[in-house]
Amino acid sequence: MTRIKCCGMTRVEDALFAAELGADAIGVVLTAHSKRQVSLAQARAIVQAMPPFVTTVALCMDDEASFVQEIVDVVRPSMLQFHGDESDEWCAQFGQPYLKAIAMGDGAAALYQLRDHPHAAALLLDGHGLGEAGGSGKSFDWSLMPRQLTQPLILAGGLTPTNVATAISIARPWAVDVSSGIESAPGIKDPAKMRSFIAAVRQGSPATQ
Repeated sequence: MTRIKCCGMTRVEDALFAAELGADAIGVVLTAHSKRQVSLAQARAIVQAMPPFVTTVALCMDDEASFVQEIVDVVRPSMLQFHGDESDEWCAQFGQPYLKAIAMGDGAAALYQLRDHPHAAALLLDGHGLGEAGGSGKSFDWSLMPRQLTQPLILAGGLTPTNVATAISIARPWAVDVSSGIESAPGIKDPAKMRSFIAAVRQGSPATQ
């Protein structure tokens, strides 16, 4: 079954509804590079509201190490996610499981980055270009998703309720990550879109994975 992460949460009620629908993880964005940025207090409130067995992920992008450590100490997410030019060693210094985003805006030319983060719990392939923040709504060629890596791969970028089942059938990811595709405005999630997206993932997921 393909796992689901709903990212860019700015309101407790949206995150709770995603969890109620069966999302496996929710994400909060703390970097100033994003229009979905929340404060440490907002992020902590969202994380603390989550029920058991829902993974909470805090997203950063080329932020100072001291700020990332403050996120770990104050927000206490299950995982960190890095969207910038951070090295494997830099990401691992916080002693937390982490996801590393790979900017697939350059297509196949970006695949060289996939072996640069051996300590990442998973790699997130997103449709944005190098140096851009995630949540752009841009997709990439899903057929580029490799099949031989030992790390789990998460598909992101431009996913919506209408295309996610097709994306899963082509890319066969371990998980999908959605933000703009379930919104009525940046950071404001649409309940109907969330429901439709999660239902489409469940319907389109392989029986075993």
